[in-house]
Amino acid sequence: MSSTNRTGSISSLLSEALFADPHGTYAQLRETAPVRRTVTPDGEPVWLITRYAEARAALADPRLSLNKANAKTSGEYKSSMPPELDAHLLNMDPPDHTRLRRLVTTVFTPRRIAILRDRIQTMAADLLDTEVGPCTDLMQTLALPLPMGVICELLGIPGKDRHDFRAWTDTLLSPSPESATNSRAAMRQMHQFLTGVIQDKRSHPAEDLLSALTHARDEREALTEQELLSLAFLTLFAGYDNAVHLIGNATLGLLLHPEVMDGVRHHTVPIRAVVEETLRWNPPFPLGVRRFALEDISIGDTVIPTGGRVWVSIASANRDEREFRSPDAFDPGRAPTHLAFGHGIHYCLGAPLARLEAEIAIQTLLERFPVLELAVPADELQWWPSFHKRGLQSLPVRTQLRERD
Repeated sequence: MSSTNRTGSISSLLSEALFADPHGTYAQLRETAPVRRTVTPDGEPVWLITRYAEARAALADPRLSLNKANAKTSGEYKSSMPPELDAHLLNMDPPDHTRLRRLVTTVFTPRRIAILRDRIQTMAADLLDTEVGPCTDLMQTLALPLPMGVICELLGIPGKDRHDFRAWTDTLLSPSPESATNSRAAMRQMHQFLTGVIQDKRSHPAEDLLSALTHARDEREALTEQELLSLAFLTLFAGYDNAVHLIGNATLGLLLHPEVMDGVRHHTVPIRAVVEETLRWNPPFPLGVRRFALEDISIGDTVIPTGGRVWVSIASANRDEREFRSPDAFDPGRAPTHLAFGHGIHYCLGAPLARLEAEIAIQTLLERFPVLELAVPADELQWWPSFHKRGLQSLPVRTQLRERD
């Protein structure tokens, strides 16, 4: 792990230790303090909260703003996101946050999502029937295409454009030496793409979320054009990637714990409990949305100054020994008190959909294949090199198709 100085700061979150062993690294950080000062990839100071109680409180603390206008770490906050895509819920506080959240809440209620169950089931079954062979990469055949298909149908995105959107998302979430240039290009392409889709919705409205939001913009003036574009971007971006890696991480959890997989197959372990434990044990979104202190805030012996940037480590909080018994164990029997979808007014709207997709994907997978095992040693699996997401680049497995009546 990177060396620390007397004030407890670590040199950078982009250390090899964090990528190679995120949970071990976070465990070391939790030992000495609930919050640590470190540095972001762009050289800005950031205060990282690592313990459960402090993380839960921070996620609902109105003194921590999502609005970048409140950043004062070194003058103007440096954001690579173009303003046309940045007027969304993850950059807003009330009352604007309340107004926009209300517009999309009716789409993501548990009751509305439950209506999608049959369609998601059909999509999952079709993917497993047509794409999966005796040795296959489950990320490419199931975990990636299922959430992309679901969110695109929900929003009304043409199927021919889905491959491009996957590539743009991976570029934004996975740093590389060329990440700044590549990210700007990906966001320009996203902006152009979404602008075209929204224009098409104006000419050819349908029964989908983007048509409804476009109608709310044009007929009711309930949001601005910039907010419309930004909401479209956020819904696609967040509604896709988190579900992808929830499916992948949950499947890996079962592959690494065959006794749990047997319990699911024999209906002694609920599939919902497996999904909830995955969200705690290996959350696909390991960092909460950055926040900015509206005043000096004391956490333990550390003072976060006004304007300071704060990151809440969901991955670390979810394995805090102070909250969870045997936190590194994969135990679907424990109570689901994780913070994977946040807490407070910014709790993830897409949580019911992500849960449903993961439950259906895994249940269908186990029903189709009585034999399911890793095709490579677990330590050879490749994770995306990103602290913004925790997900596998591939998940090669060996399968055996169940004979049908």
